[in-house]
Amino acid sequence: MNIIKVKDVMIKLADYATVNEDATLYEAILALEKAQNEFDRSAYQHRAILIFDKNKKIVGKVSQLDIMRALEPKYNEIIGSGSLARFGFSQKFLESMVDQYQLWNNPLYDICRKSGDIKVKDFMYTPSEGEHVEENETLEKAIHQLVIGHHQSLLVTDKNKDIIGILRLSDVFKRICGIIKECKIR
Repeated sequence: MNIIKVKDVMIKLADYATVNEDATLYEAILALEKAQNEFDRSAYQHRAILIFDKNKKIVGKVSQLDIMRALEPKYNEIIGSGSLARFGFSQKFLESMVDQYQLWNNPLYDICRKSGDIKVKDFMYTPSEGEHVEENETLEKAIHQLVIGHHQSLLVTDKNKDIIGILRLSDVFKRICGIIKECKIR
């Protein structure tokens, strides 16, 4: 079997949703929608937006969850830099948090209107070094990074460490499933 390289599975930066760090949440949503509409419909839809700086270098990422958190800034008081979701809280506890912090106290429409004022640089996620993989690495190494780091994607770099694409867990999983089916175990 041939060795599969990261560059064989990644999505090129030109095919992914990107916006400038000074873009608004609203502009980011439009960029995501445009990339989804232009991307091959047989593939998985994009679920994040890559953020670039004034030098056209990727400096961050915004996920669907990041967008929902940005619409209700009080989540920052609760979550801070860590994630509480992993602890599996009861429904009653979650409801008490909504009451205590007055989350989503205003109608969703009112909160969403603010999307034109919220800058993506204020809520974007800055990927760590462990979320980068070189384009010529094997898919096995990338899988290891995805699994151990619990990442939904990795930023793909060239030999100069410039980000040239993204390797999504969904695409890796699809490739693995294809390999398994080729085995024709019965």
